[in-house]
Amino acid sequence: MNRKLIIFDMDGTLVNSSLTIANAINYVRKNLGFDAMDPAFILKHVNDHTINPAQFFYHSKKFDPDHERWFSEYYTKHHEKELVLYDGIRELLQSLKAQGKLLAVATNAYRNSTVESLTWLGIYSLFDGIACYDDVLEGKPRPDMIYKLLDELDVSEKETLFIGDGPRDEMAAKAADVDYVMVDWGFTEHTDAVRSVEALKTLLNA
Repeated sequence: MNRKLIIFDMDGTLVNSSLTIANAINYVRKNLGFDAMDPAFILKHVNDHTINPAQFFYHSKKFDPDHERWFSEYYTKHHEKELVLYDGIRELLQSLKAQGKLLAVATNAYRNSTVESLTWLGIYSLFDGIACYDDVLEGKPRPDMIYKLLDELDVSEKETLFIGDGPRDEMAAKAADVDYVMVDWGFTEHTDAVRSVEALKTLLNA
């Protein structure tokens, strides 16, 4: 697992944002005139690659600027109260950075929310590149974000590892022909995955 570039998914991998995501989606639904969904139901489906999330959550064929504005509005008002890093993530990133690794984030979150979140959590400066939903034509499970990062950081597929917590991440990695590691401390349960940050650190240092 010795790679030059390590790309991380954000929500459910680096950041425990489950409460914020569920509440932000319900905030958008409220502005659209829809009833709130159960937070557990939202989190069960937020990484489901078989659904169109805009249709599923907002009854729209695709996300539009109002969805982004309302979602980001909730994030801005509440991220300081609701977002936390998973235990050991900060130390893992600092260790990898000290080893000379390039670090990046590929997330289906919008750029404003991503930068705001990573800055508040004190890890934004550790990343050499960030690719978000509104930076590319198509978000994960398409490989656009990974290609963007490889191009910007001048790194090959074989020098890259992607770490995520859901099938969208895995499918994006496979489509981009980069190695992938699934972790299981976020929103999705897996039978074959790395179960702790400490175990991931051991794997990356192997």
